[in-house]
Amino acid sequence: MLNDNRIRIIIGHYGSGKTEFSVNYAVKLAEEGKKVALADLDVVNLYFRSREKAEILEAMGIRVIGGAIKGSGVDLPAITGEVLTPLQDKSYEAVLDVGGNPQGARTLGRYHSYFEEGEYDMFFVLNANRPETGTVEQAIEYIVKIQDVARAKVTGIINNTHLLKSTTVEDVMKGYNLAKEVSKETGLPIKYNVCLETLVDKLPEELGDNVFPINLYMRDEWML
Repeated sequence: MLNDNRIRIIIGHYGSGKTEFSVNYAVKLAEEGKKVALADLDVVNLYFRSREKAEILEAMGIRVIGGAIKGSGVDLPAITGEVLTPLQDKSYEAVLDVGGNPQGARTLGRYHSYFEEGEYDMFFVLNANRPETGTVEQAIEYIVKIQDVARAKVTGIINNTHLLKSTTVEDVMKGYNLAKEVSKETGLPIKYNVCLETLVDKLPEELGDNVFPINLYMRDEWML
């Protein structure tokens, strides 16, 4: 972990792997002995949400904050006021998993007063294998749109170029090269290069110390 600010906002296109990154990020913080809260602010996508892994994560000591309205098999797209707890209580390391498009990022607007410079990070998860963010121009356009609706600035890029369990070193490097170009154009640093744990020893030294190995918590064993 590279001394990120206490509040971490994770954004990205649908399919970028932002939720998987958010979950793994929270797990790594907990493994470091931190008091962690993971808030699922995704009110757009009904599938593969971090709140679905609450039982596993809470067993690791992570406080999981999900939807506001539950019961009788219903989980409506609403945000609970409990989100304010890790934003206000500075004893928490907060991870906010935000909906996967500019519309999803609108949920951040109500919390913008907590996003003071030096107090938060907003990481853009970039998957070069997604056609909507496969070029420098597309990625930058996406960043600008999200910043506009979120009322907060992106502070770093996460290269999370993947094909789920079929991800290769070539995929990671493809994303790294795209992220470098986006970084050059925007001035945003590349914070992490995400990869499966099985690929860590195969990556070139060019990636340096910011390799972020993950487990696929959001993919059950039977899923591809």
